[in-house]
Amino acid sequence: MAEYLVAGLGEILWDVLEDSEEIGGAPVNFAYHAGALGAEAIAVSTIGADERGRRAVAELTKRGLNLEAVSVDEDHPTGYVEAKVDENGVASYVFPDNIAWDHLTLNPMALSMAPLLDAVCFGTLAQRSEKSRNAIHAFLDAAPRALKVYDMNLRQNFYTPKIISSSLERADVLKLNDDEIKTVAAMFELKGTEQEMLQALHDRFNLKLSVLTRGGKGSLLTGSGRVVESSGSTVEHMVDTIGAGDSFTAAVIIGLLLDRSLEEISEHANRLAAYVCSCKGAMPAVPVEFKLIN
Repeated sequence: MAEYLVAGLGEILWDVLEDSEEIGGAPVNFAYHAGALGAEAIAVSTIGADERGRRAVAELTKRGLNLEAVSVDEDHPTGYVEAKVDENGVASYVFPDNIAWDHLTLNPMALSMAPLLDAVCFGTLAQRSEKSRNAIHAFLDAAPRALKVYDMNLRQNFYTPKIISSSLERADVLKLNDDEIKTVAAMFELKGTEQEMLQALHDRFNLKLSVLTRGGKGSLLTGSGRVVESSGSTVEHMVDTIGAGDSFTAAVIIGLLLDRSLEEISEHANRLAAYVCSCKGAMPAVPVEFKLIN
């Protein structure tokens, strides 16, 4: 048993690219990378009883994820998203409606594992349906000792100020990117620089740590009265950005659980995200040099 138990809570889906399908979904990407860094990682989601669901189980099991907390929905298809990657490697997404993770169900194993968790990461997309939103809130309530990590991941129009506010109220850690902070700034009337807006969110929702990622331009971390800014790590051969932000979040959270300094956390998270950008898909094999827990 690894020293730390962490969960990715929300969507499992296939990124449908022009020439392939890659398993993904931000919460399960996070869980995969947390596992690659040395934690024990579980996915909490719902898939369909279909061919994509069977392939998802095979792929995620091969990648070392515990899937006992993944339920199967007989009536709705496994999630997928059409992902287009531009000439700079940046992905954009189109999500179909009414798929399995819109009907997220907490099975007995999910409910029994929740109180044991050290951290759980959730986002906004899987809360687009009321059923899944309620299930996510119930799981967070069932995990009293876990660090609650809200990786915002705003997609299309699948968010509201109420969903974002209720998520922030449940969170200990916030992670968002430089596009998302502009959206949130308009919602919550935040003013000033990115750092000032991030600090305002951090203070308003009494967060332990707030993280802003800036793509290839690095990151900004604020917590415990300190701010750490990084210009990022160089990507030698950009392939795509899919999963890079999720790997960043995983590195931050494992570093936080290990009580590393914000400088160490920032440096490691930026290096890992740059590595993921040099690989295809969200869950590449991660070199042992990145591992944090032996």
